[in-house]
Amino acid sequence: MKTYKIAAIPADGIGPEVIAAGLQALETLARRDGGFTVDVTHFDWGSDYYKKHGEMMPANGTDQLKPFDAIFFGAVGAPDVPDHITLWGLRLPICQGFDQYANVRPTKILPGIKSPLENVGPGDLDWVIVRENSEGEYSGHGGRAHRGLPEEVGTEVAIFTRVGVTRIMRYAFKLAQSRPRKLLTVVTKSNAQRHGMVMWDEIAAEVSREFPDVKWDKMLVDAMTVRMTLKPKSLDTIVATNLHADILSDLAGALAGSLGVAPTANIDPERRYPSMFEPIHGSAFDITGKGIANPVATFWTAAQMLEHLGEPQAARRLMDAVEQVSGKGIMTPDIGGTANTQEVTDAVCEAIRASNI
Repeated sequence: MKTYKIAAIPADGIGPEVIAAGLQALETLARRDGGFTVDVTHFDWGSDYYKKHGEMMPANGTDQLKPFDAIFFGAVGAPDVPDHITLWGLRLPICQGFDQYANVRPTKILPGIKSPLENVGPGDLDWVIVRENSEGEYSGHGGRAHRGLPEEVGTEVAIFTRVGVTRIMRYAFKLAQSRPRKLLTVVTKSNAQRHGMVMWDEIAAEVSREFPDVKWDKMLVDAMTVRMTLKPKSLDTIVATNLHADILSDLAGALAGSLGVAPTANIDPERRYPSMFEPIHGSAFDITGKGIANPVATFWTAAQMLEHLGEPQAARRLMDAVEQVSGKGIMTPDIGGTANTQEVTDAVCEAIRASNI
């Protein structure tokens, strides 16, 4: 029997609530499947840790995480801690330190959930957004000068490397190739960003020659928001820069009904380091402690983790259970239901136990 070592970092806001739900589902799957177990170690890193220690995680935090098979991450961010501290103190050091350069965000409309788009339902919107996760606009290069003076300046340098762009394009084309429609849309802004984004376009065209069976097109990011909203059926796999995909994936979650159902995988495709799996929705302090946080994004994230670990049947069983439960209307208030977090979790776990997949 395989045992997977999972590092759980619930972190801030509703993170502990949804990670607890996700772990309950994983334990249920492990008992139902019988072929694997999960060995979970909790880390109390996050904003509360920062208030006590002056840092979001210990200086050797990534060294502590290296022995694990995967990282299950809740959410980061707190009203009384600046966002750049929470992000650059915890999530980004893990993503960049472990070269998790492929951020994979699937989106689809689940049964029972209504999209804000007219005449769009389950099966009509089924996308995977691939976000370049290691450089681009979030490289961390730049600075501030002449602080407080009229001539104060702040620079933020977007860095695009041939290695970085080539590997994310290749990952996206391979993913598109594995999906039934074999369709990829490359998002760009090369009309205004004439250096890095022009290189992005050129490398996309170069890599496309390795995948002659994949149909691909190119969209300016502003036009892409229109296409996602008005022609969602025309899209399948999408690749975009760190910033562009960050924004577009939130739009995708909203179009699917709620950010509460949107998952994320931060992948090191070469498997040199553990990959990290997290829901998109953030810390959501406005509902923290109310017991109504939507656990669906975390279940879907757990399914991504199981896929990555080599347990595709368990991943399918989990997502089938989620779709059964949402189809019955057992949902949290953010997607029109009346159930609380624990009721949804218990229903999903019961569906897992009853599964014939």
